[in-house]
Amino acid sequence: MRVTVTGAGIIGLSSAYRLAEAGHDVTVVAAAPPPESTSAVAGGVVYPPIRVPDERIVRWTAASLAVFRAQDAPGVRFRRGRVLGDPDPWWLPAVEDPARAGDGVAFTTAVVDPPVYLDWLLARVGELGVRLEYRSLTSLSGLSADVVVNAAGLGAGALAGDPGMVPVGGQVVHVTDPGLPEFVVDGRGPGVTYVIPHGRHVVCGGTEEPGRGDTDPNPAVAADILRRCRELEPRLADARVLRSRVGLRPFRRAVRLERVGDVVHCYGHGGAGITLAWGCAADVAALVDQPGGVLA
Repeated sequence: MRVTVTGAGIIGLSSAYRLAEAGHDVTVVAAAPPPESTSAVAGGVVYPPIRVPDERIVRWTAASLAVFRAQDAPGVRFRRGRVLGDPDPWWLPAVEDPARAGDGVAFTTAVVDPPVYLDWLLARVGELGVRLEYRSLTSLSGLSADVVVNAAGLGAGALAGDPGMVPVGGQVVHVTDPGLPEFVVDGRGPGVTYVIPHGRHVVCGGTEEPGRGDTDPNPAVAADILRRCRELEPRLADARVLRSRVGLRPFRRAVRLERVGDVVHCYGHGGAGITLAWGCAADVAALVDQPGGVLA
């Protein structure tokens, strides 16, 4: 079957991988290559930063963790870390070896360096025969395919005519890694502060800015991120600043994953694209092979 996947972020590429692996003839059409996607800016800790309970999220997260374990891909390491602010989060069954840690939880999960992993995944889909075309789309009609997978991130809402999709800006700062042994995410404040070590650098964040439309880093915001992260993790006091980056998360009240006619919609993952990618990709592949509907 000929399948066109829109989007070359982590959702689009993982879906293309599963579809090509199943024997489909797959083309990915995207406005920009993976290094320019929102996925490339993500902090990379695999756990659901989603406040509304959704049992699909638990299933998708657990499935993604199993794939990351099996792949042994570059840019992926399993680490223990802490999420502060809720000692009993609803998503806890999805992660490994959870334990209460004060007013939060500690657990083991995958920590993904997005640009490194996306490069590896892009090469893997190429080996499976997936074709990539970089061009902007204004409609899902007219594509030469039996089934279209709408996985274009923030652009997926416009392609689906879905007004429920909104950008939520997120700025991060990369600093040198002094050898931090664990990640920490602190949700106790008015926003979320996180420190995510990747070996050569640490991702420090962050912000949540609904409606933001640009990706230009704000120096004042970067300074505030550094202040908060150094208070949370004092070992970053002398870490050298490498760069600041901004991504626009594709936010929707709930992830849309369903088939409507010859279109499989898979979008609205917000800041959890890397966390949910492989679980969602499995459902995308299943929906392509059946007439329609939603997987429970």
